[in-house]
Amino acid sequence: MTSKTLSGLAAIAALPHNRLLGEFSLWSADLANMETDLKRIEPYVDLHHIDVADARFTPGFLFFPDFVARIAKSTTKPIHVHLMVEAEIVEEQTRQFIEAGADLISVHAENGEAGLRAAALAKELGAEAGVVLRLETPVSAIKPFIDHVAFVTLLGTSIGVKGQSLSEKACDRLIEARALLREAGREDQVILAADGGIREQTVPELRAAGAQTVVLGSLAFGDKDLGKRIEWLHGLESRLP
Repeated sequence: MTSKTLSGLAAIAALPHNRLLGEFSLWSADLANMETDLKRIEPYVDLHHIDVADARFTPGFLFFPDFVARIAKSTTKPIHVHLMVEAEIVEEQTRQFIEAGADLISVHAENGEAGLRAAALAKELGAEAGVVLRLETPVSAIKPFIDHVAFVTLLGTSIGVKGQSLSEKACDRLIEARALLREAGREDQVILAADGGIREQTVPELRAAGAQTVVLGSLAFGDKDLGKRIEWLHGLESRLP
């Protein structure tokens, strides 16, 4: 068992802002040997990304609070739960996953007013809030959330399906989101994230478009020399035009 020195709002506020973050999606971990994979990645991860799905908002089920509670006991790093659920349960799911140990809860802008209430609830419970957009949703949908979140995550592939290529629209959408954050005076307070289609050749493009964190799946968990992979990620800035 491990013990976090920081949790909730403080843990997210303490994330580095001077480099690309490494956000590791536990959907790509060895689910039968999760504790072993957690130990392997612990020195390199900035925050763990856990997708939660209700098989209605997305094609299938993913993760649940008790599983997150067990993960929280095995890591010192912040936990980011991405709620891919319908609006009528998003508030209750926000509560359950924060109680299980999530430091950051991201809800979908497509949840509308329920999503805004869930973001407010996360803050009330001592956690941070984020907002996510499906690839098909106009970037302008983040506007009601901008003043209430610390993360904006844009999906670069269709939701809930592994192994897809990055959409040709993904980088332009990041640029648009960055402009909206700047317009709202929140560019320095909100972390812009890219999720989906993360490959060695797409990471530099996403970073150049404004991504401050990329959600790594097989690019991290399938790498035999993870340390060198993370050094490569953190060194991107020196190689960008």
